[in-house]
Amino acid sequence: MATASGEGQKIQFPHFDVVSDESDHYYLKSNQSRKDKNSFKDANTSTCRNIMKEWKILEKNLPESIYVRAYELRMDLLRAVIIGAPGTPYHDGLFFFDIVFPSDYPRHPPKVYYHSRGYHMNPNLYPNGTVCLSLINTWNGSNQEMWTPKNSTILQLLVSIQGLVLNSRPYFNEPGHENYTTSERWKNTSLAYNEKVFILSCKTMLCHIRTPPKNFEAFVYEHFRERGEFILAAVNAYSDGKAIVGCYQGDNQTSSRVNVSAEFQRNSKKMYVELQKAFKKFSISSPNQVEMKPKEQAKKKKRKNKENSSGVKPKVTEEKSKGGIMQKIVGFIKHIFEFEN
Repeated sequence: MATASGEGQKIQFPHFDVVSDESDHYYLKSNQSRKDKNSFKDANTSTCRNIMKEWKILEKNLPESIYVRAYELRMDLLRAVIIGAPGTPYHDGLFFFDIVFPSDYPRHPPKVYYHSRGYHMNPNLYPNGTVCLSLINTWNGSNQEMWTPKNSTILQLLVSIQGLVLNSRPYFNEPGHENYTTSERWKNTSLAYNEKVFILSCKTMLCHIRTPPKNFEAFVYEHFRERGEFILAAVNAYSDGKAIVGCYQGDNQTSSRVNVSAEFQRNSKKMYVELQKAFKKFSISSPNQVEMKPKEQAKKKKRKNKENSSGVKPKVTEEKSKGGIMQKIVGFIKHIFEFEN
């Protein structure tokens, strides 16, 4: 969703960018000792150099469904959002993660906090924000799976969360369950788990719509404006028993019924009503606009007709990343020198 279109408007979101407001970051109070601060104030420290290297990797290599924001005055912080992949019970959901680099990075892995909104929808993601993953040494694993300072990266971390955690059968992420993936009984248990996960994912969507994380307000708005119709169609198909979670295919969907639980159908019907109500706010053309009254809508329509009759086309605006990553790094270094002087 790098580009989203609206009436007379085109907004482009960079996959990686540097922003200024870190006030709601989970790790805001981390790295506050004098020793830790010094690791991030001097651009010549190995910690700063390695973080800059991470920035370059992220700018060039992030996949289509992952977006990351760094912070001008807090080089040790990152925030990422992963869009749930098709074919999974997480499809079209937004999953936010706050990341902090330790002062001796990359000797030790970063810490990661998941914005769960209080819901437990994955064995690796806890309601308290804990992320269990061997790559960041919060779960057991082989030497190849654990963090290695010379090879491991933030990109690898985010792609691992997307592919290994937010997958199509998260039930089997639970320790011991991976041995039963071929059993018909456990497959059915996995499908039931997916049904619960999808409902919780929808509830998380509603939370993000009500209070989007800072620096992602417009992103959240555009994502659900663009995907809202498909999400509602999928939820409707689930409520009618016409698709298994993650397998809705839009117009190509067959009319035959599939095996889904009655409870899931009931919950989907309720969720459809809540999502439909929430998505109504996205019928307006800009995240900065408020819903207009009928008289104001009539005036806008009159102005638009006048513009069309005069042959003047509406202007198309575009939101772009302000400069490349090297420009941001140079700005950061300048800030360091100003601070020291």
